Amino acid sequence: MPRDTAELFGKPTPRIDGVAKVTGAARYASDEPVANPAFAWLVTSAIARGRVGGLRLDSAKAVPGVIDILTHDNVGALAQPPAQMDGGPTTTTLETDQIWHDGQIIAIVVAESFEAAREAANRVEVDYVAEPPSATFDSPGVQVEPHKTTEDSKDPAKGDAAAALAAAEVKIDARYSTPTQHHNPIELFTTTCVWDGPHLTIYEGSQAMWGLKANVAKQLGMDPAMVRTISRFVGGAFGSRGGTTSRTAWIAIAAKRLGRPVKLVATRDQGFTIATYRAETRQHLALGASRDGKLTAFVHEGWEVTSRPSGYNVAGVDTTARMYACPNIATAVHVVHADRNTPGFMRAPPETPYMFALESGMDELAHALNMDPIELRRVNDTKIDPVSGKPFSSRSLMACFDQAAAKFGWSGRNPKPGSMRDGDWLIGWGCATATYPTNIGPAAARLAVTPEGKVTVQLAAHEIGTGAYTVVAITAARSLGLKVDDTTVMLGDSSLPPVTVAGGSNNAATTANVVYKACEEVRRRLAEAATADPASPLHGADAASLQLKGGTLMGPTGASEPFKAALSRVTGGVLEVHAENAPQGSKPGAVAGLYEGKSAMVRGTGRENVTTFAFGAHFVEVRVHERTREIRTPRVVSAFSAGTIVNPMTAHSQFMGGALWGLSAALFEATEIDRKTARYVNHNLADYLIPVNADVPDIQVLVVPEEDDQVNPLGIKGIGEIGIVGMNAAVANAVFHATGTRIRDLPIRAESLL
Repeated sequence: MPRDTAELFGKPTPRIDGVAKVTGAARYASDEPVANPAFAWLVTSAIARGRVGGLRLDSAKAVPGVIDILTHDNVGALAQPPAQMDGGPTTTTLETDQIWHDGQIIAIVVAESFEAAREAANRVEVDYVAEPPSATFDSPGVQVEPHKTTEDSKDPAKGDAAAALAAAEVKIDARYSTPTQHHNPIELFTTTCVWDGPHLTIYEGSQAMWGLKANVAKQLGMDPAMVRTISRFVGGAFGSRGGTTSRTAWIAIAAKRLGRPVKLVATRDQGFTIATYRAETRQHLALGASRDGKLTAFVHEGWEVTSRPSGYNVAGVDTTARMYACPNIATAVHVVHADRNTPGFMRAPPETPYMFALESGMDELAHALNMDPIELRRVNDTKIDPVSGKPFSSRSLMACFDQAAAKFGWSGRNPKPGSMRDGDWLIGWGCATATYPTNIGPAAARLAVTPEGKVTVQLAAHEIGTGAYTVVAITAARSLGLKVDDTTVMLGDSSLPPVTVAGGSNNAATTANVVYKACEEVRRRLAEAATADPASPLHGADAASLQLKGGTLMGPTGASEPFKAALSRVTGGVLEVHAENAPQGSKPGAVAGLYEGKSAMVRGTGRENVTTFAFGAHFVEVRVHERTREIRTPRVVSAFSAGTIVNPMTAHSQFMGGALWGLSAALFEATEIDRKTARYVNHNLADYLIPVNADVPDIQVLVVPEEDDQVNPLGIKGIGEIGIVGMNAAVANAVFHATGTRIRDLPIRAESLL
């Protein structure tokens, strides 16, 4: 870890973009001003499988203001489907007349006004050639196959799990399920395309600026240098904006045909089918243990729904198999092909569904052993990754459990289900492990500093609501010994140096480490110039020992000189540096791939010598009404240990927001699917249930200090996704403790307990 980390990080800092956001000055994609735009409206399929037999457009074209209508007949050959983040195929849209799923884009109306485009789209008449669709698990016609693995991504296996399970003194064997869930970010999915001769500018909320640029260029057969993508702020993403969807290329084609900008703002219900979502899962978990609670067998098998052509899956057994010490492990994952849109990454993609099964199963095992759930986890805690045999770079799991348990008052728990109550309310206390692998990606950054101590940092990173602008500003200011208020950060533009996709909770580690590297280059140049100059009070000192602090270049003996004087030896004006960072463990060509729009990460399980995860613990109190079975969650205590915390203020928000979403996933969220038509039923925020203020409990977040110099030079572990993981199981475990009824299928609602 670099010098004076305590001075670099850990001070609560208000968001530097906070005022812009609350005053409306922050520009999201559809806010970007463009001259004389036309407006697009999507026409989407009303069937889930078949073909477009014909489109009758006369009534739509008769609407005043209609300019153009794009269909597979007139533009289908102009674009290729976008490349997928998993590298495999996906469903098409206007490329052919085939319909793969409900809500597929089958035409795009462009008009002088938003209202005219909407009216005309509603007048498009479609003749369908429909076929019976397959909606989900157990539907006739679905196809099931093992998910594809590589040498780097095999399903974890070790020992003889079947024999160990058969011989186990105590065992649990159960099946669990999690539903389809949709991201529903507050900012709707939107795209604006502007052509200037051969140059295309795309304004679109994105988690991958250079990836979007390269992907759309490939779709349209263009030189990527001719494409610029801009996304200064993103109003929520959660994975939904990590890849390129088909709409972008078609809006670019519409703008090209018209010779003027075209703006699309999709509707809320269209967002359920034109972007990705969290696929439903079914899981089988079996645990074997000795009477003292030590695991002897671990078996975890999953099934995930995907679209017909795609093999996309998240395969969460790679995480669950590493959580606890166990000598015998068997895992497998299967994909179920149905007539649905292709799913994608959604906050903690594998861990949210798969840890539900594991952490529910651990609670079931603790009950069978008549053992405290915390002590069961303590007995099976391990400093060694049980799959690979590599040590964890750090693992503060039990410290999180102990601190959260003390704050929660766990020692006052009566372990007998149904034993705690308050009048008509049954009280249950439950806990579960939270975890997320520590990932980091390659990145590049440009940094300029003036003699007056003004800093500008530029990189094509992504502000998806997590406080990225502030993380970068803190890193630069602390590393250079200057002020956060004197730091200007520019993100969200592919004309800036490339950064890998903002996903996998890598954003802070990725951006901070490359910015720190740029700052170190500034410090090195100033230090070497000062120590070589006889006129400097730092002459003759070891350049490596000099630090930038409080606007000065300072030596270990206390000798120093002002920043301006130190900078003047290197340049007469502004010093600008360009830095590129390939994290330890990166594959050859990782940085070069950034400039080609390829996203890469060194994952928590992919290090050569260590496995890197962040850990946490959730404690939940639920109250279940004895007669109505209404469920309330009055309080939550969650503790997390995640290495260096750059900004405690925004970190607290991330942890708390994740925990709240975990409660939502446990008790509210499920996308309902009509099994006959394979169509989403509750595709709006009135029927797609999420918590309101009355549902939000007292959430207390504890941060357990942790230093880890093996994850990356700054010791930063990702925090954006860990907060949601395990909360669904903690709630289910609390419901069991309150009622004695074990719920293994999410979400848990009153009818689950009747």
